[in-house]
Amino acid sequence: MNFDKLQICDRCQGDACYVTEVTSEIKSYMCFGCGFQTNSLMKKGEQFFNEQMENLPSLYKELMVEDEEGKIWFPTMINIPDKGMIFADGTRASNFKWTAVKAIKMSEEEKDKFKKLGKDYEYKMDNDNMKHFSRDDFIEAIDFLGVFESENKEL
Repeated sequence: MNFDKLQICDRCQGDACYVTEVTSEIKSYMCFGCGFQTNSLMKKGEQFFNEQMENLPSLYKELMVEDEEGKIWFPTMINIPDKGMIFADGTRASNFKWTAVKAIKMSEEEKDKFKKLGKDYEYKMDNDNMKHFSRDDFIEAIDFLGVFESENKEL
């Protein structure tokens, strides 16, 4: 039984938290308001939580927040190959911001270099033109990448 819905975010209390039921026991939560995510297994003492703690960057660990149900929320990292990526950036929670980097098409020469390594890439991140957004402007970072633009411009 899979279903998706919007609900109030347990972290920021905003109304743009996208919930996906992965299984009858596991739900995934992604808030487009605050830019944080969690799931039913992200709780202290859970194996999944412990595994994440081994791999998360220190900034993400510092920004984690526990809600009233015990779920641990941490910043989202989005990577859409043909649009770009968004990630939490900064050295400490006090100077954290969202950074968005648009994807651009690779030159044929660049593509050929990757093909020699057995990789077939068409886009790369345009790090020379990354843009920073305040901690409250996650949705603006998504908009910057053009995620909400319709594929059919005639609509």
